[in-house]
Amino acid sequence: MSERSGAWLQVRGLSKHFGGANALSAVDVDIHRGEVHGLVGANGAGKSTFIKCLACITTPDEGTVSLDGEPLALGNPHTPEDAGFAFIHQELNLVPHFDAIQNILLGVPKPRKAGFTQWRQARAMAIAAAERIGVDFPLNRRVDELTVAQRWLVMIGKALVRNASLVVMDEPTASLSAVESDALFRIIRDLSRSGVAILYVSHRLDEVLDLSDRITVFRDGRVTKRADRGELDKAGLIQAIVGRAVPSSARSVRAEIDRTTPLFEARNVRRLPMVKDVSFTLFPGEVLGLGGLVGAGRTETARLAFHADKLESGSFLLEGTELKARGVADAVKAGIALIPEERRSEGLILEKSVQFNMSLAALEHLRALAGLPFLSAAKQKTRTLEMIRALSIKTTGPSQAVGRLSGGNQQKALIARWLIPGIKVVFFDEPSRGVDIGARQEIHQAIRDLAERGIGTIVISSDVEELAMLCDRVVVLREGEVSGEAVGDEITEQAIIQLSYAPVHEAEGGTR
Repeated sequence: MSERSGAWLQVRGLSKHFGGANALSAVDVDIHRGEVHGLVGANGAGKSTFIKCLACITTPDEGTVSLDGEPLALGNPHTPEDAGFAFIHQELNLVPHFDAIQNILLGVPKPRKAGFTQWRQARAMAIAAAERIGVDFPLNRRVDELTVAQRWLVMIGKALVRNASLVVMDEPTASLSAVESDALFRIIRDLSRSGVAILYVSHRLDEVLDLSDRITVFRDGRVTKRADRGELDKAGLIQAIVGRAVPSSARSVRAEIDRTTPLFEARNVRRLPMVKDVSFTLFPGEVLGLGGLVGAGRTETARLAFHADKLESGSFLLEGTELKARGVADAVKAGIALIPEERRSEGLILEKSVQFNMSLAALEHLRALAGLPFLSAAKQKTRTLEMIRALSIKTTGPSQAVGRLSGGNQQKALIARWLIPGIKVVFFDEPSRGVDIGARQEIHQAIRDLAERGIGTIVISSDVEELAMLCDRVVVLREGEVSGEAVGDEITEQAIIQLSYAPVHEAEGGTR
């Protein structure tokens, strides 16, 4: 299928090379006014480079971008704003201690009179943008007090107050619940009907197929497929992304878990306001899911177990003994690991090498001589190369900056950090967030491999399909308390969703 003429935004022959690698090769894309245009591809396929070229963060080596037939100056940082382009990235770019209105208006040209900013008019602009997308929370609330879904609304409001004609959304539902995602989809459709073009970038293919008027597929820096709505099903889209047919996901069938003696326990854990009363057990070799809506207390419970935050009451037990760690270092020494949701800001040191990042938790095992504070460069490199091979990490080598890897490979590098002797329990917080279908399968296999070694793994995920496919048992939280659990064949997407919304007193006595 060729691109149609007369498009509002035309990209022609866009190419970008980094050293000997082709990030983009003669890419052509058309975007029409008021359409939702899906952009998909594996990590490293060129999507991020394409967006950075539109945002004038990266200057292409070749190619043009035209708006209504007029070429844009791609080397000018003011070009995207002048063209009406707005970019909402996965890591939301907001000022935490500013309120919603301040963030919406940040950097926006404001009405002036006699040299003075007309703040009343500016606030009215922000309120009008917020009302347009149905914001239902106080706009004077600080952003760090808002949920992820509410922060997304702030970013969309920020785009609308600038009269954006194109909004680029990168993995918008990665940390949203099903209900919050549906609300975002309604907003996207309303914006589209009003003439705003949406470039929708996501690895959640069902969403892309449902929302998009047209889809463009990237692979290895090239456009490999273009399709109008209805021309592709999910299997066809997956094949276009990876270049081959991929077997459909099936629930992991594993040997019966020995649930005689718990490996890890949470007993009446509490830290207000997010964690009110959480109890669960984890058995050796078990993959335990923590389900529930965003804000149910799942991440906060993991941070308490990792001793990144302090308990108000309750306790954690490891192998039958109360875990009395004074902080993260003690928790790691005891055998607890946490792979956080925000891998770029909380997990990795992006400017440091793959080897540096992989070695951080293994320093005791990488010393040149026992008892001395000197590390063996040879041991570090050997271990890093072993992890790169074991987890199929795509990198130029141990010395490459980890920030230069794709999202899926960054996640695998973070997992590799914790594949060390002595680790007994690993928390995975949103392990497949923002990764492509191939990397997702590899990450799931890494989790299963840990379980086969007898390590207890706890998977926190907003993707109920992931929990249903991966976990041996799922404990569901609601408003800081356990609303119920499902085991084995009881684990279905419907059961998890039902427990996520059922009041705790109603859930008790239902699904296990």
